[in-house]
Amino acid sequence: MSGEKDLRTLVKFMNPRLNDGEYVFVVADDSQTIERSKTLFEFKEMEGRTIVLLKDIADQLGLSYNYVMSWITLHVHSSLEAVGLTAVFSSALAEHHLSCNVISGYYHDHIFIPKEDAEKALKVLKHLSDTYE
Repeated sequence: MSGEKDLRTLVKFMNPRLNDGEYVFVVADDSQTIERSKTLFEFKEMEGRTIVLLKDIADQLGLSYNYVMSWITLHVHSSLEAVGLTAVFSSALAEHHLSCNVISGYYHDHIFIPKEDAEKALKVLKHLSDTYE
């Protein structure tokens, strides 16, 4: 499997970056068709499909959501077998009373933060990366 597994290396080189846009989590049932080209990702749960997409697209489609989020990507290629990265950064965010929703892709970890907390979260993550031992 490709990607970095060493926790110290992962944290030191996570290079968090804030992506442009406002994102929302919506729930759709199987009868609702949302073009895949308009979604960031989806996850099927028993209760329905959780879909993340740009707020503007959700608004255009008349989809309801609870709150608006920002998206931070960690630009280190983390292995899917890596141990501890999510625990380290989510603990640092929690210490600053910041909630996060984490999605791990094949190459990177993605963190969704309430929009109003995005800059604070980015600072926490950069500080963590600079000081982690």
